[in-house]
Amino acid sequence: MKVEDRINWVYNSENEQELAERYNTWANDYDKDLEDRGGYIGPQRVVETLAQYLPKDAKILDAGVGTGLVGKVLSEQGYSNLEGIDISVGMLEKAAEKNVYAALHQKVMGEPLGFPTDSFGGIVSVGVLTYGHAPSDSFDELIRITKPGGYIIFPLVTDFYEESDFKTKMTSLEKTDHWQLVSRGEAFQPLPKLEPDICYQIWVYKVC
Repeated sequence: MKVEDRINWVYNSENEQELAERYNTWANDYDKDLEDRGGYIGPQRVVETLAQYLPKDAKILDAGVGTGLVGKVLSEQGYSNLEGIDISVGMLEKAAEKNVYAALHQKVMGEPLGFPTDSFGGIVSVGVLTYGHAPSDSFDELIRITKPGGYIIFPLVTDFYEESDFKTKMTSLEKTDHWQLVSRGEAFQPLPKLEPDICYQIWVYKVC
C-alpha cells in the first residue's frame, strides 16, 4: 500500500476500535513511511516551539504518542521527564523501543485519562487533533491534567481548524478563562514529500 493510501485508510476509520487496529497494522512501517518517504518535519517544528516555553525538567505528556517520534526529538533536546498515551498498543510498543519515556499508557483522547489533576507541566500533541481522531472536547481533560501556568502545544491542519468545531471549542475555552492563547505559528508543510497541500499551524496555550 502506498503511504498516501495508508494515511487515507487510517483517517477514514469509522470508529475508535478500527482506528486503533489500523494503527496497530501500520506501526512497524510508520517511521519509515513518514520520515523517509514523507519528509515528516512535524515533530521537529513542534519541539522547537515547545522549547521556547517549557524548561528541560518539565514533566511533559505526549498525548497521542504514536511510535514516539516527538519523544525522540524531545529527548535529543534534553527533555527526560516524559510520559505518553496512545490508543494503539502497536504504536505504544514501538514508542517503548525508543527508550525515552518514563511511562506509556493506552488511553483514548476524549475520554477520562485517569491522571490526577495538575499532573503535567506541559502537554504536546502532534497528529492527533485532526480528522477522524481526537475530538475537540479532548481539550477539557488535557487542561484538567495540566498545572496552572503550564502549556498545551499542538499543531492543527489549517483547513481542519476552520471546517471543524475546534475553532468554536478553542475560543470558548479562552473566553471562559480555562486557557490563554500565547502563540499561533505560521503555516508550514509537515509532510512536504507526500502532502504538499496540507499545512499545519502550531498553537500554544497557557493553562489558567
